[in-house]
Formats: sequence, C-alpha cells, structure tokens
Amino acid sequence: MRRTSPLRPAPFLSAVAVTALLLTACGTERAGVGDTGGGGGAGVSDGAGSSSSSTPVDDPGKDGVRVTSLTLPSVPASPSASPSPSHGYAVSADRLAPDTGAGADFEVTNESSEKLTYTVIITFTSDDGGAMANETATVRDVGPGKTVRGTVRAEGLPPGAPRITGAKVLQVTKVPASEAPAEPGTCPASGIRVSADQGDAAMGLRVVGLHLENCGTRDYTVQGYPLLKLLDHGMKPVDGIEILDGSGEITTGAGPDEPPRPVTLGPGETATAGLVWRNTTESGTPVNVPYVQVRAKAGAEPVTVTPGLDLGTTGKLGVRPWKKTDAEAQQGGGAAGTSGRPGQ
Repeated sequence: MRRTSPLRPAPFLSAVAVTALLLTACGTERAGVGDTGGGGGAGVSDGAGSSSSSTPVDDPGKDGVRVTSLTLPSVPASPSASPSPSHGYAVSADRLAPDTGAGADFEVTNESSEKLTYTVIITFTSDDGGAMANETATVRDVGPGKTVRGTVRAEGLPPGAPRITGAKVLQVTKVPASEAPAEPGTCPASGIRVSADQGDAAMGLRVVGLHLENCGTRDYTVQGYPLLKLLDHGMKPVDGIEILDGSGEITTGAGPDEPPRPVTLGPGETATAGLVWRNTTESGTPVNVPYVQVRAKAGAEPVTVTPGLDLGTTGKLGVRPWKKTDAEAQQGGGAAGTSGRPGQ
C-alpha cells in the first residue's frame, strides 16, 4: 500500500558532547553555563585562582543564531628563568598553556511570527580550523521578535588536544514551540511523548526509530502506522515522496515487516516505529527532508522531529508500524530494533 505525502501546508550528527539549555523567551534574556556577565576581553575568575578571557567573535551565524563571544580559560605554563638585576635570575610565566573548558556565548533571535523552539549545534575549532567539539543547545519557546542568549562549553577534550581558538554555528533547526518534542522529565497534556532517535546508517541504508511513551495516567492505544508529513526548511510540505507502509520495498536488511496490530500502552510503557530509506543518488535532484511532523494516530497532537532524511533520488520512505517495546528494552532505556539513542 502506498501513501503520498500530503500537499496541504503545515506549520530539522553526532555531537561529541551535549549541553542542554532550556530557556524561555521573555524579551531579551541571558542564561547558560559559565555566563561571563561582562564584555569582550573581561577576565572571569572561576573561584579557584585561574582566570578566563572573553573575546568577541565575528560569526555571521545561521537562521537567526550567532556566536557572540568566546571564553578561553588561562592556565600558566611551566615558569622559565630570566636574568634579574638583583639576584641573577627571576622566575616569569611563559605564554599561557592551552586548557579545555572553552565556552561560547550565543544568541538566538526569532524573526518569525510564531513562537519557536531551536536546536543549535556550535562547533569549537582549533587554530587550523579543525573541529574540536560539537556542542548542542536546546532553546525553547522563543517568542516572535525576541532574543535569548546562552552559553555552551566544550567538555571532555583529550589531554594534548590542540587549543581551541574559535567557535561558530554549525547547524540550526527550529520547530513551532507547540510541536517540539517534550522536554525530558516533563509530560505533555496529551499524556504521550513522541521523539526520534539519532538513527543508524550503513552502506546507504538509513533507519531512524520513532519512540512513543505513555507518560500519562491512562492507557493509550495506537494501531498501524504513525501519520507523517514531510516538511522542507521552510516548513512547507515536500512533494513527490512515496510514503510506504512497511520497509520491504526499501530493504530486507531491517528485518521482516510485521503486520500492524493494536498496541495498548499502560502508564510508563513505550512503543517504537521506524523510518527506513536509502540515500541512493542517480539521475535527478537529491531530496533532503529536514523535518517530519508525526502524529501517533489520527487525531493525536502533532510533534515535529528533525531526523534529516537524505532521500537521494529514490523518492521513497518506508514506515514500520508501532510495536510495543519489550520489557527488557524498556528497563534498559532503549527500544528494540532501533538505535536506542533518543533525540529530537
């Protein structure tokens, strides 16, 4: 059975480490880890005797997000000796040695007419321009015309890593705030949480898991396939893609298709479905779908996730039906048949 992506309009990596900033926009706000509270070049004490220097960054940014300053910690290197008029030698500090824990201040400005939730990836770079770390921040509920400021930090760099000297916006995705996946630890009024994991890719085959959790107090029943709407960067429907029931026309490598059946989730129980496609590119223009609007079933509230479907020129997306997660996978925090790495 084939389904075609609807035409009516409707309102998207792997990161080395993740720093989540959950911010609510009200005018111009600032929050985040390691907020300097000062202007460019201001020294900031960490309370342990070391200091940091903050310098402005000329980042053109993307989609209303830009890095405004970079804070680099300063750690004295081994002292060196130099002649002294009084005692022959004096001890002075060499150039400051590199240290991890660099921070980047950024700002998000919503120039649209609706409240948006942003997911921002900022890349920290070394002197030769190489990427040292990708840090992700989620900025929620930025109102129209509002600006929110925050900070991310590069953590967990190995000893001896090159010194961080720059930062820039790598990727921005933004969805209507009312359709953003629920914040971890919260339960929407609908009583269900919908999210997408980071997926698996091998030899051109892509598989992304959709996760459904009953976080409410009553049973929740779904049957068949999640309802999807494919959206482009402007949140407009993507035409010409066949949405297939099952993955058999895409591959047999994702396991056999199971027939759809009713799935009832008690409070705390979960189910998964799957998106399967190939990014084969032959003749024609490759199609990329940054956003997918998901409804668990007809009449359910929409949730917009950002799996980044690189469909190539295949024109097809397979969808596997909802399946209750087995008890062992639920206890382990993952879902059977998916990557088990929940994301947006």
